[in-house]
Amino acid sequence: MHTTPALLDELDALPAQWEVRDTVPASASAVAALLLAVADGRVGDDNLLVLARASAARRGAMTVVSEAGYYRTELAGPLEPVRIQVDHTRHRLAVQSWYGGVHTVDAVPEGTRVTHRVHRVLPEHPGFAPGLAELGLQVRIARDLRQVLAVVADRLGC
Repeated sequence: MHTTPALLDELDALPAQWEVRDTVPASASAVAALLLAVADGRVGDDNLLVLARASAARRGAMTVVSEAGYYRTELAGPLEPVRIQVDHTRHRLAVQSWYGGVHTVDAVPEGTRVTHRVHRVLPEHPGFAPGLAELGLQVRIARDLRQVLAVVADRLGC
């Protein structure tokens, strides 16, 4: 019987290509509760928040489906599959679509630091080319993290 390695293990085995991080002035448990919330249903601010701003999610065309030990999304249209794994104990969320990244939630004196490490970018993805496209992706990942944490801060009233 062939088993697929756990996504977090798979991505942890790769070096991080880059990372972005930011801080929310709230407890790690409160931030983790929002950031790591993943369940069957439509993607949005209360479910798989890290992908809620993706164009498919904004159109209501992205749905989370639970599988044995992980989640995946079902997408309307010709979009890449997405694998998701949540580790509530270590406050981590891994997502693999056309790039693979891990969000980590850590308590710090200022509140909670959220780090998003990108471990893998699929070179065959349309529009990806090393160099300039990679820099654009880094900017996009940083912007997306700021947007996600703005939602978290708003929901927590901080």
